[in-house]
Amino acid sequence: MFLPQEVIRQKREGQVLSEQDIQAFIRGVTDESVSEGQVGALAMAIYFNGMTMPERIAMTTAMRDSGTVLNWQSEGLHGPVVDKHSTGGVGDMVSLMLGPMLAACGCYVPMISGRGLGHTGGTLDKLDSIPGYQTSISEELLRTAVRECGVAIVGQTSTLAPADKRIYAIRDVTATVESIDMITASILAKKLAEGLDALVMDVKVGSGAFMPTYEKSRELAESIAAVATGAGVKTTVLLTDMNQCLANSAGNGVEVREAVRFLKGEEQNPRLYEVTVALGADLLVSASMAVDLDEARRKLEACLADGRAAEIFGRMVHLLGGPADFVERYDFYLPKADIIRPVTAEQTGFIGRIDTRTLGLSVVQLGGGRRAPGEAIDYSVGLTHVAGLGKTIAAGEPLAMIHAASEAQWQQAAAMVVHAMEITEQRPVVEPCVYERVTGC
Repeated sequence: MFLPQEVIRQKREGQVLSEQDIQAFIRGVTDESVSEGQVGALAMAIYFNGMTMPERIAMTTAMRDSGTVLNWQSEGLHGPVVDKHSTGGVGDMVSLMLGPMLAACGCYVPMISGRGLGHTGGTLDKLDSIPGYQTSISEELLRTAVRECGVAIVGQTSTLAPADKRIYAIRDVTATVESIDMITASILAKKLAEGLDALVMDVKVGSGAFMPTYEKSRELAESIAAVATGAGVKTTVLLTDMNQCLANSAGNGVEVREAVRFLKGEEQNPRLYEVTVALGADLLVSASMAVDLDEARRKLEACLADGRAAEIFGRMVHLLGGPADFVERYDFYLPKADIIRPVTAEQTGFIGRIDTRTLGLSVVQLGGGRRAPGEAIDYSVGLTHVAGLGKTIAAGEPLAMIHAASEAQWQQAAAMVVHAMEITEQRPVVEPCVYERVTGC
């Protein structure tokens, strides 16, 4: 007989939960026979006592199996089903380019993405800046898009990992969000429900990262790699730098504009390029689409150079409701802010340190992110031409171009950007884009 309070008591006492008890508890979460109080109590017990690796795997797979798990065998696909996920950052538009690039290399990418969280931007919010683009679609349209153009970047359906949605909402109001055990299960339940053959994760490190320290970021990376691999999906994790804006821009429409320019070869920030290609190369090797990282990089570079990735992005946009000529006329379709003006440096020196979290919050302050769930977003606002770490700068030169809806918003964002960028007399040591690679082996 299953008693949720008995499962809570065992974990409260630091005992190891059986796979059967975890599965029964998650079934109770899904059908709501387990109360919110009981979910919160177990989350708190896990927060303080942790879980073993077999417990984490059991929790993740039970949450995955709480709803639809996609199966692609009947679709006649001619390559592996893969995906990429990031813990989120400022100017992190990698998904917009990497999905089409992987499709151009012969993979199929059912990319279930999320919205902005705190100071970080959300892939779905970026795509919502494209007129007509549908991020909330049926499973049938998802399958059609993946089959016909190789990639679909969309939102979570109500049938994918429903247990996670309920558990996360309760964790959010019970101060248990920071549990690495449950962060791992939450991230992977949705990803593994996509029916993947391989996965690559991007875990951010630095002043704009979700995790507060390098050690915590690495702990999360190790947990994700081990749990996903233990659940049957070959997974690698890259620890990447978030001590500055990843791209030249941060916002919604402005990031889509930069992503299209990246795919067309018109604007390719070196750091953004390196992180995108590094993640893609790891995934191609994991999916047996390349024998090593060098061959994988060559394939990714080729699909950019010959325009295949840009063409696939355009086809995906049109198939999901956007304009047929979006890639050709992106600047016409994307929204533009009423005020576009630079904020300038107050002294001469080097960009010595950047509080990337504050840069992200400046975009939220402009209206490009949510202060409360369900709040409307202004897709036209954000930052472009953002100065990077180590840049030589003179007093009066631009730190960033601010796209704002009003003078008052511009002034507030300008003050935040100036505060976020520390100008020093000595050039700082700039960390590599990719710190470390973690596998589940």
